[in-house]
Amino acid sequence: MRLMCRIVVWGFVLLYGLALTVALVGTKGLFGMPPDGLAAVYLILLGQPWAMLAGGLPAPFGMWGAVAAPAINLLLLFWLCRRAKRRST
Repeated sequence: MRLMCRIVVWGFVLLYGLALTVALVGTKGLFGMPPDGLAAVYLILLGQPWAMLAGGLPAPFGMWGAVAAPAINLLLLFWLCRRAKRRST
């Protein structure tokens, strides 16, 4: 169980980092890419259901909500793994 939790948490961290990179490159138009507002779609998918709540934020805070939503899921995964670890011992 402990190994599976580590794989899931580190896999999510990897996906979160990749989604942040794609969002940064796509929205800012880095490396010759044309700017595209849909580049953050992976952040929204990783941040469900919190990204839906962040959609109601005012315009300047909407992007920050989309960036923070997967972090909430990551914290929940970490907490669940810690809880499962304590329960199994």
